[in-house]
Amino acid sequence: MKVEQEGRESAAMVKHGSILSLLTLVSRVLGLLREMTKAAFLGTTALSDAFSVAFMIPNLFRRLFAEGSIAVAFIPTFKEYLLESNREKTKEFLSCFLTFLSFFVTITVIIGIILCPLIIRLFGLEDFNETVFLTRLMFPFLAFISIAAFFQGILNSLKIFTPSGFAPILLNLITIICAYTLSPHTQNPARAMAIGVIIGGIMEAAIQLPFILRHKSKIRFFLTGLKKAINNPGTRKILRLIGPTIIGMAAYQINDLVSTALAGNAGEGVVSSLQYSLRLQELMLGIFAVSIGTVLLPDLAGHAKTGNKEMYNRRLLSAMNIITLITIPITFFALSQGETLIRLLFQTRLFDEQSVTLTLAAFTFHMPGLFFIALNRILAPAFYAQSDTKSPTFAGIISFIVNIALASILVSSYKGSGIAIALSIASAVNTGALFYFLRKKAFINAALILKSGLFYAIKIIFFSAIAIIPITFLTPLFLEAFSGRGRFISSGLPLLLNLSIFMMIGIFLLAITKDNQLRGIIRIIRDRKPKIP
Repeated sequence: MKVEQEGRESAAMVKHGSILSLLTLVSRVLGLLREMTKAAFLGTTALSDAFSVAFMIPNLFRRLFAEGSIAVAFIPTFKEYLLESNREKTKEFLSCFLTFLSFFVTITVIIGIILCPLIIRLFGLEDFNETVFLTRLMFPFLAFISIAAFFQGILNSLKIFTPSGFAPILLNLITIICAYTLSPHTQNPARAMAIGVIIGGIMEAAIQLPFILRHKSKIRFFLTGLKKAINNPGTRKILRLIGPTIIGMAAYQINDLVSTALAGNAGEGVVSSLQYSLRLQELMLGIFAVSIGTVLLPDLAGHAKTGNKEMYNRRLLSAMNIITLITIPITFFALSQGETLIRLLFQTRLFDEQSVTLTLAAFTFHMPGLFFIALNRILAPAFYAQSDTKSPTFAGIISFIVNIALASILVSSYKGSGIAIALSIASAVNTGALFYFLRKKAFINAALILKSGLFYAIKIIFFSAIAIIPITFLTPLFLEAFSGRGRFISSGLPLLLNLSIFMMIGIFLLAITKDNQLRGIIRIIRDRKPKIP
């Protein structure tokens, strides 16, 4: 009976994980399409910089407070109330937390709107007035998205994941639609996209509400008095739990804020070019690293709880090798085909040759950091699985200091490229710090993991270098053969042909060396094939 129950739980986890991975992929692709839309309407103009900064500021607070508090503190606390099965206490807790969250976010939005001109002045953007207007227009997004995060926390605690996975898809989709439909009726396309962001934030909350109401028999809440909300034991516990996490997340968000401010003062289009480059990087991270990290955490936590040190280390090393196998070849190929990729995705309307040059400069130095950023997403769960949140926080703070110091030094000479270089180096420092902290964990064989992981990384670097050689010679021939036929053919077909050749060479090299990761992937694909009776 116990074995059957564990099997059902494992199957459910795999099902939910697969659905979330698919929804995350769709969301990231639509996020890329949103950036392509922005590139078409705004390019790398001063107006594009204005929209990028205006959207970034409320988004920064969202990541800092809404997502951080919900994931780290609200869900564990709410689950405790669910286990008690006391509906009145649960209703009171939800009501008090919603009241506190609503009050805090409302005050933040009001203060943000009032102080907006002072905040925007730090970025040194050319179109100051429009940036202030757009920021004030989009600041209420923080309120709607915070309520959406509250709903997400409730649903995830009830093991309902699909609505919260679909919500970001709506945000990206609505922003794209508004850009095309409202631009003719607004003063500029940036305002049309800003309206889309607000509507998208409302819809992120609205789409989850019906699923909340379906469980109204055990999940009920309302607004209550502020004093009562603050004094509620559940609210107080959440505030205690999010303290250390807020410090680590604040370092990351301030990192982003300072980097953007440096970019804004570096010249027109630098902020936008960095955002376009990062969107490509985030797409790759979202498909692979985030999904693997999400699946890895409960797996490692289970082995840590049962004391199975061997399986714990084996799972961690396997996840690292999978990330290595994915990100290093992607990095080689992206560095070789960066200009073609950027032209294919972004070059249209206002995204001109200067925009391509600016974005390529940032992309060239962002991509070497992909491996380290992805690896950090795998190493962090190794600490979380053992209830250690301090070590990743310290590593993040060290990385933050390195990034800001290097970006401040390099931005004057290298502009956007200097900021991208700083981020990549800081990500590598973060990885080094995490490995250093791993050495202090008796449960983890850090020396073996580092040695095996480094050996495998060298192997994949060598194979990727071999596979990229023919691509280097074929690219000019392909581009010349398909030139002048529209960007989807002149850039898309050479990119597709080069990718096919690169992958075939890589797979051949892995196959002849009997690579364990490749064999594992083939085994998974083979096992998932439908059986014909």
